[in-house]
Amino acid sequence: MVESVPMTREGYNKIKAEISRMENEEMPLIVQKIAEAREEGDLKENAEYHAQRENQGMLMAKINELRDKIARASIIDVSSLPKDEVVFGCTVTVEDVAYGDEEQFTLVGAGDEDYDSGKILVTSPFGQGLVGKKVGEVAEVEVPAGKLKFKILKIEFNL
Repeated sequence: MVESVPMTREGYNKIKAEISRMENEEMPLIVQKIAEAREEGDLKENAEYHAQRENQGMLMAKINELRDKIARASIIDVSSLPKDEVVFGCTVTVEDVAYGDEEQFTLVGAGDEDYDSGKILVTSPFGQGLVGKKVGEVAEVEVPAGKLKFKILKIEFNL
């Protein structure tokens, strides 16, 4: 089963721009470096050649991964989603039941994630644990260390 990748139009455009940058800027540089290394002679003992071929392979893998996300993209219109529960695009304030810490997360799609600023993927295990919960409910999120419990304090939409 092929899962769709929820994202906003902005996230979609960001991924498309990243693919274009990789294909039109990074890949030609690597190809040029491979050609230069090839001119140095014996390819069996040419470390620069092998390093650039490896770089080329890794870049192609990144490009293919991003193309796959674009192919499975499902553009979400946040304005049509319910406003009283945790859904894609909302900012949710939670309280860690065990420690009493308050944290705030925004559930975003591919291309918009930024873990340092609290923007987490709605498809992540943590995001999935919060989806569908309403203010006052407790979400249980399965993590390698066990189950974490978070009480939903506030749900906001920054439209």
